Amino acid sequence: MAALTPETPAAADAPEAPPFDLMSVAPEDRDRAWVKHYYQGDDVPQLTWRAVIMGGVLGMLMSISNLYTTLKLGWSFGVAITACVLSYAIWNAFTVLGLAKTKMTMLENNCMQSTASAAGYSTGGTLATAVGALLLISGDGQRLGWFPVACWVLLTALLGVFLAIPMKRQMINQEQLPFPSGIAAAETLRSLYAKGSESILKARALIGALVVGGVIGFLRSFPLLKDSAGEPTTLIPGEFPFAFKVFSIRGRAISGAQLAGFNFEPSLLLIAAGMIVGIRVSASMMLGSLVNYLVLVPYAMGLADWQQPHKTFIGHMEVALGDSGELVMVKVTRWSLWLGTALMVTSGLTSFALGWRTILRALTGLRSKGDGTPVNDDPVARLEVPMKWFVVGMAPITVGLMALCWLSFGIHPALGLLSVVLSFVLALVACRATGETDTTPIGAMGKITQFVYAVLSPANKTVNLMTAGITAGAAGSSADLLTDLKSGYLLGANPRKQFLAQFYGIFFGIVAVIPAWYLLVPNKAALEAFNPPATNMWFAVAEALSAGISSIPESARYAIAIGGIIGIALPLLDALLPAKVKRFIPSSMGIGLAFVVPFANSLSFFIGAVITEVWMWRAKKSGERYIIPLASGAVAGESLAAAAAAIAMNIKLMFFP
Repeated sequence: MAALTPETPAAADAPEAPPFDLMSVAPEDRDRAWVKHYYQGDDVPQLTWRAVIMGGVLGMLMSISNLYTTLKLGWSFGVAITACVLSYAIWNAFTVLGLAKTKMTMLENNCMQSTASAAGYSTGGTLATAVGALLLISGDGQRLGWFPVACWVLLTALLGVFLAIPMKRQMINQEQLPFPSGIAAAETLRSLYAKGSESILKARALIGALVVGGVIGFLRSFPLLKDSAGEPTTLIPGEFPFAFKVFSIRGRAISGAQLAGFNFEPSLLLIAAGMIVGIRVSASMMLGSLVNYLVLVPYAMGLADWQQPHKTFIGHMEVALGDSGELVMVKVTRWSLWLGTALMVTSGLTSFALGWRTILRALTGLRSKGDGTPVNDDPVARLEVPMKWFVVGMAPITVGLMALCWLSFGIHPALGLLSVVLSFVLALVACRATGETDTTPIGAMGKITQFVYAVLSPANKTVNLMTAGITAGAAGSSADLLTDLKSGYLLGANPRKQFLAQFYGIFFGIVAVIPAWYLLVPNKAALEAFNPPATNMWFAVAEALSAGISSIPESARYAIAIGGIIGIALPLLDALLPAKVKRFIPSSMGIGLAFVVPFANSLSFFIGAVITEVWMWRAKKSGERYIIPLASGAVAGESLAAAAAAIAMNIKLMFFP
């Protein structure tokens, strides 16, 4: 494999965009045209030590940020653009201060973003889903140690990286799939390195929002004051409950303060997330959350009491009672997550099935080599990742996963091998879906595996979760790598060097995210305190598949059926209705998520989306310039500060209980 190159002087200016679209070139001539008109040559610094170290450090921070947002919100955010802007600003500051001789070249920054993406995006998701759901099921007494978890996350991420090797030339070079986020990252780098003040304004906006978000996250998370009872409290309250009467049930008035999550949370992270995801998803979340809290809760509380050991229910809704038997809290999403989970699972699988052409192309697209020329006449053979790397990498990864599944999780080696095979098939589909739509159906990938293993190994929750974690994690990692490679392809980068940058980034991410996981989630109670939507969804599916449908309340079974029907109907409507009508159809993901997350999340998302809509209506040009940098910086800043505060408090409790 190629080694890291030393620092060399940066190019003076960014190259201009090539004057033509490669889609206008015959497929058999595209590689030659790319080498002639796009490729920047071997002399431009790309895979340097400073690029990898900068990307690794930023990726380590982003991995903790994404771990926190996955626990808090149920999803993670792209790392590449944030890392590009931060790296550009930091390295320019280094040159001004005399700490560096030259600025990073654009292609160095491109390799840096690949390292950061691998570290920040490909390592933490499976912790907050499969591993977290396993902790909810097994409890603290049987919690996995850090070494098998680190090996599992490492091998899963590496599996995804190597599975992308045979897909790259077909999907990017030959078919020219768009990979919209990859195009956006390439355009961001071009704008940063272009002459003028645009890059400086974007960088200042992102860094300023990161600082503000960090301050708010710290003041919301770290106790600096004491309340009237002498207990530690934060300077900014964690929530502002709606204490007014919401409804009455069984002669009892229920206030908003008694409904878990029915409040406003002064979180810049949540509002910024709404600015990123947009009005359709955020409005759908708000609609679903209002139905959940104001319609379904009183309905479920009015039913005959559901009995379950060690828990208290009013109707079919789990509640917490005070010392005198008074109602303290109604745990809303403990019931409604069944509806939301069913809706999201069936929606994901329906969308997956509706993309049958994508699936077919993914499964048949690798039959041909795709270059149309002999190897000796291949213009990009020395630049692309050779297939022998795929073989050399896959062999130890497959053996390692089989051994780890057998020794640590009790999964038969044959079932472990099957998870690797399924990972290849599902990674094909995930990469093509990302390339065509910019949406990676990681949830659907995991659920397909859960259903398969529910048949092959029924009633075994560990097998169900950990194999699904492998396939979902690998699919996401593959799609992330191809998105980064799309950026490099457009910028004329060396794909082999970019692959190595992503490979190195995995190890940076493991070093940061594994300790962060055990410090953020020292026990099952700490995980439950997050009310983690993604974790709860994986847990609910594993429970339903292993314990049987009779283990949940009857009303929840109806909710599952209703959610399943809605989850099928919404994607069908979205596919069949004309464009001018479908924009009024609620987002199935937004509606489903509304029943899994607290009302406060939906409210803040909606506020953020409205801010974006008003901004774009009143000042479109400045909105296009600032909205994404500001929102990305706020998400990164607050999540990092909140995660750091939680880790610090957990360390304090460990040594000074």
